[in-house]
Amino acid sequence: YVAAVYEHESILSPTPAALVERRSALELMGRNLDIYEQQVLAAARQGAQIIVFPEDGIHGFNFTRSSIYPYLDFVPHSHSGKWNPCREPYLYNDTEVVQRLSCMALKNKIFLVANLGTKQPCEHSDPQCPSDGRYQFNTNVAFAADGALLATYRKHNLYFEYAFDTPPEPDYAFFDTPFAGKFGMFTCFDILFFEPAVNLIRQYNLKQIVYPTAWMNQLPLLSAVEFQQAFATAFNVNVLAANIHHPTLGMTGSGIYTPVKSFIYHNMESYGGKLIVAEIPVITADYKTNLEKTPGRLSEKGKEQSPPSFYAEMMYDNFTFVPLWGEKGELEVCANTLCCYLNYRRAVLTDELYALGVFDGLHTVHGTYYVQACALVKCGGLSFSTCGQEVTDATALIDFQLWGNMSTPYIFPLLLTSGITLDFADHMGWKNNHYFLSKNRTSAGLLTAALYGRWYEKD
Repeated sequence: YVAAVYEHESILSPTPAALVERRSALELMGRNLDIYEQQVLAAARQGAQIIVFPEDGIHGFNFTRSSIYPYLDFVPHSHSGKWNPCREPYLYNDTEVVQRLSCMALKNKIFLVANLGTKQPCEHSDPQCPSDGRYQFNTNVAFAADGALLATYRKHNLYFEYAFDTPPEPDYAFFDTPFAGKFGMFTCFDILFFEPAVNLIRQYNLKQIVYPTAWMNQLPLLSAVEFQQAFATAFNVNVLAANIHHPTLGMTGSGIYTPVKSFIYHNMESYGGKLIVAEIPVITADYKTNLEKTPGRLSEKGKEQSPPSFYAEMMYDNFTFVPLWGEKGELEVCANTLCCYLNYRRAVLTDELYALGVFDGLHTVHGTYYVQACALVKCGGLSFSTCGQEVTDATALIDFQLWGNMSTPYIFPLLLTSGITLDFADHMGWKNNHYFLSKNRTSAGLLTAALYGRWYEKD
């Protein structure tokens, strides 16, 4: 099928904390929707059957709970009847944004997914009802090609979004299409958690995911395109990911991903939006690619001594590292119960420092979640203290096999190359209770090769 995602440089309110009238809120959102309209038309002309827009793309961010209120639409959450906002605009008040989105889908005969702020009145008899008598949700909406509202999803894992409420229960949101079956839906930070993202995919055996996000890149392990790709690979799903474009805030990185190929956009230099359109295969069979490929044997640890280990901070976590010295070698580094192993050979010896790091513990900055990671990274300079820094360019081509005795089945294989480009492993999967990733000769200089494990039970 042909899919489209749009990385949108949203027009933001200069004073998001100021209280404004609904009229001026609609005026600002209208300017963003005008851009959406042009992009839906462009995507439809290129044959796209579905288009996905980013999180916060219509209203922006940095609101307070009261200042966002004029920007919120009313969207019935579980509507028994089929509502078509474009054809039945008078059914509910405060639905101007939803109506415009519905009409774009209808006019261009395309499935459309977008993110907006929504409100839902609640009774004070509801123990979770906020004191102002309403819920405010960060919401995705999906429309059919005839403009009908198919599904809504309220973001569960909020990322310092004080204007919004967490829904009382996680939403498991998906919708059906004639061209690729069911699509599941979640938002941004949700991708790092079991609820609802992983549970949704497992319970409903979903093979296509739509993913609006407003993601601030964090190298070396959580760049947007890097993690979106890893998610598609780990769960053997197609992911249609639309990010916001604000390079000054570190926000860029969208793509259309299959488990074996990616169409990505990552651009920190220029401004303006970007439409990606690609034709990808529908995934149907529930084959677990990661489990079937058997590699060459995992060679046991050689007798040579590993170089001395050292500590450095990476992604706000205290990693234990060993340096890669010489053109080839076998390394081991452990922390808690996790041991990481690496066999490597450098094609050409460059004057770049690389290190193999391990972390097994609770990550506590910008969110709390348990991580098990084995990571081969290029350091920022030649001293040990620069390992774990954000690096975007590298020249070293390295053949490697990386493996670890991970305690969780949820492993995201990361493979990032120079200029924030992606590569694909030759082999990966489980063998002898270890997860491994191997690659002969990356397509560009290696930035990061990592096994990023999420041990959800220990959150």
